Amino acid sequence: MDIKFEDKVVQITGAGSGFGRKAALEFSKAGAKLVLSDVNMAGLDETMSLLNLTDDRAIAMNCDVSNEHDVELMTKAGINHFGVLDIAINNAGMAHEMARFDKISLKEYDLSMAVNVRGVFMCMQNELRQMSHQGNGVILNVASVAGLIGAPLGAAYSASKHAVIGLTKTAALEYARKNIRINAICPAFCYTPMVDQIIDGERGEKRERDMSMVIPMGRLGTADEIVNGMMWLCSDQNSFTTGQALAFDGGLTTA
Repeated sequence: MDIKFEDKVVQITGAGSGFGRKAALEFSKAGAKLVLSDVNMAGLDETMSLLNLTDDRAIAMNCDVSNEHDVELMTKAGINHFGVLDIAINNAGMAHEMARFDKISLKEYDLSMAVNVRGVFMCMQNELRQMSHQGNGVILNVASVAGLIGAPLGAAYSASKHAVIGLTKTAALEYARKNIRINAICPAFCYTPMVDQIIDGERGEKRERDMSMVIPMGRLGTADEIVNGMMWLCSDQNSFTTGQALAFDGGLTTA
């Protein structure tokens, strides 16, 4: 499929690295105008440098998605600049250190919920207000296979991603008749900075092998594969899908 987003305004959180950066690059190639944000301004600056676009095609700003004021400013800035919000990709997220359930601190749990759940919730509220006003829109939440199944050593992360899927399905039902489609994409282990942190260090090679062995296809995914899925989910060619949590996981959730 030749997917185009000519002059569509696409807002992407967590655009400073990983899926967010790759999505920014690919949506731009497909003709989109971009509203990009991240807490990592060095990473976001690098994304903007790679895009090499003028401000009539892309703007970028610092945004901590767990901060209500930041989220409101981000959404308003994009609307004030471009006039509309056609597509929103709520990608910003974090993972805690891998540990057994009883070893995860309340601080880690609270931070996971603040970024991964509260952040998506507040972004969606602002996006839905604008999309309801304009009469159309697409929202894609980046969840995880950890939101579909259990994730040993990742209890808080898994809980937060299950919550993202709950938000996705509920909002999709509420706004289906308002011409707003809302879905979630659920990647398995992929080569991103977040996974790189997990496999870094002395045991890195073994951890990478262990991750690959869990996946029936026998390998980790790539950012290209996930972003191709994002583009399809957000496109007009996918006009009859809403409220779904689609796994891009090499078969992990099949059993």
